[in-house]
Amino acid sequence: MSVLPFDDRDGFIWVDGEMLPWREAKVHVITHGLHYASLVFEGERMYEGKIFKSREHSARLIRSGEILGMTVPFNVDEIEEAKRKVVEANGLTNAYIRVFAWRGSEQMGISAKKTKIHVGVAAWEWGSYFDAEKRDKGIRLKTGPWRRPAPDTAPTQSKAAGLYMICTISKHAVENEGYDDALMLDYRGYVAEATGANLFAVKDGVLITPTPDCFLNGITRQTVIELAKEAGIPVEIRHIKPEELGSFEEIFLTGTAAEVTAVGSIDDHTYTVGPITRQLRDAYEALVRR
Repeated sequence: MSVLPFDDRDGFIWVDGEMLPWREAKVHVITHGLHYASLVFEGERMYEGKIFKSREHSARLIRSGEILGMTVPFNVDEIEEAKRKVVEANGLTNAYIRVFAWRGSEQMGISAKKTKIHVGVAAWEWGSYFDAEKRDKGIRLKTGPWRRPAPDTAPTQSKAAGLYMICTISKHAVENEGYDDALMLDYRGYVAEATGANLFAVKDGVLITPTPDCFLNGITRQTVIELAKEAGIPVEIRHIKPEELGSFEEIFLTGTAAEVTAVGSIDDHTYTVGPITRQLRDAYEALVRR
């Protein structure tokens, strides 16, 4: 299957206040963000012309930058306007939006106080993260080889590029064995999340999700918790031990890209795509298009 490369597309990308032709939106190879992972980003979805939780994403980008010692040189309103211009320039009504900020090329080394902070916004059409059949029947996960780090060893509450390195190698490792994604444990051995999505489990009618004390408390995660509470579904936020995985009836993932995706198995444990998963998936799909 041919894949359209991201550096050779039609369209426009907004960079530092200027709308550039897609192919001209480039950085130098000696860029601090590339060599030292000094980059933060947001992934967002537009449904029928409206970006879901747009301002929350813009605010989180700025907070992520602050955690990394980077002052994003645009405020929430300015980032919102940039997103509006990008989707308009590209003629999009249903799309994925990537907003990102990174350190430039003025300085190369661990210390980077003299670098300029750049901001970019791109958008493109993108369907489901997992194909429709897998989303309906449930994807297959396997416990990955890498763990989420402790909050005093990495900036775990930022959406920072460097934190995703272990996600890529974990996902590749399990994909090589025929699985769809990796389950990541945390530094203590508790269940954390998948490589790009938060995790929920169902047992005896109760919705259970791991405490986000060393990984990102996703905006979609927070939304699904609100939807569950509105529907009268009890919610427990607590540490989950791997040995509990066999006792759950349903498991699903949440994220901007994953939306609400059912899990059919983790390692040797199997799950049904049950009523709570379906109820919350339907409620989320209705909310984002409201």
